[in-house]
Amino acid sequence: MQIPSSASSPSPSALPTGGRMTLKARLQQSPGWVFVLYLSLTSFVVYASMYGFRKPFTAASYESYRLFGMHYKVVIVIAQVIGYTLSKFLGIRIIAGMRPEYRARLILLLIGIAWAALLLFALVPPPYNFVFMFINGLPLGMVWGLVVGYVEGRRITELVAAICSTSFIFASGWGKTVGKSIVLHGVSETWMPFVAGGIFVIPLLICTWLLNQTPPPTAEDIAQRTIRLPMGKQERKDFLRIFGFALIPTVTAYVMLTILRDFTEDFANELWTETGYGNHPEVFGNTSTTVGLIVLATLAGFYLIRNNYKAFQLNNVIIVFGFLLAAGATMAYRFHWISPVGWIVTASTGLYLGYVPYNCFYFERMLAAYRVSGNIGFLIYIADAFGYLGTVVVLVVKEFIQFHYTWVDFFTALFYVSAFAGILLVLLASVLFSKIFRKNKSAGILWHPDQQS
Repeated sequence: MQIPSSASSPSPSALPTGGRMTLKARLQQSPGWVFVLYLSLTSFVVYASMYGFRKPFTAASYESYRLFGMHYKVVIVIAQVIGYTLSKFLGIRIIAGMRPEYRARLILLLIGIAWAALLLFALVPPPYNFVFMFINGLPLGMVWGLVVGYVEGRRITELVAAICSTSFIFASGWGKTVGKSIVLHGVSETWMPFVAGGIFVIPLLICTWLLNQTPPPTAEDIAQRTIRLPMGKQERKDFLRIFGFALIPTVTAYVMLTILRDFTEDFANELWTETGYGNHPEVFGNTSTTVGLIVLATLAGFYLIRNNYKAFQLNNVIIVFGFLLAAGATMAYRFHWISPVGWIVTASTGLYLGYVPYNCFYFERMLAAYRVSGNIGFLIYIADAFGYLGTVVVLVVKEFIQFHYTWVDFFTALFYVSAFAGILLVLLASVLFSKIFRKNKSAGILWHPDQQS
């Protein structure tokens, strides 16, 4: 199937005095594959750069300090996640109502605040600098919603989002590889996060400007995927009145995936050390690259499915398969059928096959199938807010309730419990959404069912 063209008549504002076409106008007239490549690369680099300000610190161990009766690394992980969680709750309103013209400047402002917090983290002596890791997480939680605003509501959204979403996987590993390498070259663990962030500043600035030149969805995009608009208080209430009950198991399943993802990212250094790879910084980037390529290859073809409702429900199949793959890989490792690398790569692949769809694909096709004139940022931030809240709860419980376990045992239990409960929740959500679809075949106040064959 041919990639849909982005061609449309450039607006008068895209043609400055003298008749020379702007970059935005050129993109409006570009072949489909050029537009996909442009939007995919710019959105990928912007969000991947954000990870350079968020994740490198997790590659250090911070073993010399304790605070509040906890290991210091756990304290700063919790502090950052609390800030990130609060950001997600704020984003439910801010991202849902965000006007497109403010996206780029807000991306740079938020990441700039996060980088300044890392400078203060380096300057203030530990362990009392933990508060700056909270400030670091507070702005970063809204960056994804701003980036995805450029991507949603297009016929090629899934193709672009598949590439952009793998920045979760690639960039996390790259960020930790950068962080670990900086420490191994003699930079202190407190200065390492700020230094690592500096490496990502230039690509962030360039690609944010380029991303902001992206033209809006075409008339054909809107016809197939619905127009995407800011959602005010009343629009959000109307949406939840119709879909709120079905979203409960969806969000709960996502909470489990978020907890799994955050632990595998934030404590990957400890898990690799326990399995014999503590002095191999390249293992972070190598495994994340492998996982990212597999997930990209699996999900990129979603844009070929024109029927929005079928594509929406297929997301549930992929998520269930992801849970099964993660649990199956864990069982295989425990029976010594695969190596530690094989376990972590396969289980992480399953984890991200479940996690990535909820960050764009699932809600993109949901709005299109039910013809909602809103935006996926609202839904993503509801899910993310409770997802990261769950991470905070598990982090605190793990630290204060004394269990005797190794990191391998802890991750094994997480994969098993999440897979069992997550599959049941995904199936329940699928049934509830199908009932809404069947029950509301006629036009509604906020939405009407997808009529595509």
